[in-house]
Amino acid sequence: MEITQQCVVALTWTLKDTLGEELDVLDEPVEFLLGGNDLLPPIEAALQGHIAGDALDLQIEPEQAFGDFNDQLLFLEPRALFPAELQEGLTMEGHALPEGCNPDAPKDALYTITDIYPEHVVLDGNHPLAGIAIRISLKVESVREATEEEIGRGTAGTGFFRIQPVHASAPGSDTLH
Repeated sequence: MEITQQCVVALTWTLKDTLGEELDVLDEPVEFLLGGNDLLPPIEAALQGHIAGDALDLQIEPEQAFGDFNDQLLFLEPRALFPAELQEGLTMEGHALPEGCNPDAPKDALYTITDIYPEHVVLDGNHPLAGIAIRISLKVESVREATEEEIGRGTAGTGFFRIQPVHASAPGSDTLH
């Protein structure tokens, strides 16, 4: 089956930055809905017309991927507002930030705890890959028609580099996929 809009593709990939540093490897196939919210538009466009077994190498610039780094999304918050078990790398949804955090912090952002100091915590509302051009080598493992449920949800159940908030994942499971 040829890849078209509103089909599900199972992909494997290796993701690197432009210096060749490996950022993520997906060696077991994961399904993504084309025409939904699972993949970046440049990846969807590149996949059109391909079939299972095809391999593609793409370079995606920050503005086509996760945007430029925005220093306005960095917030220094009092350490006392956060639980004692807080760890670097955990993520929190903006609407779930503790009472007393900067009211200017957008509530619809997902924040990563990047640094913990005795008196302060650094929250970063940027995507971890913001400002980075990425190189992705992907392989189409399989292609199938999307179900009505998948089309209605806009996803095959996974998202491209979705970062899960702290309440949805255990510490240490903040993977990029």
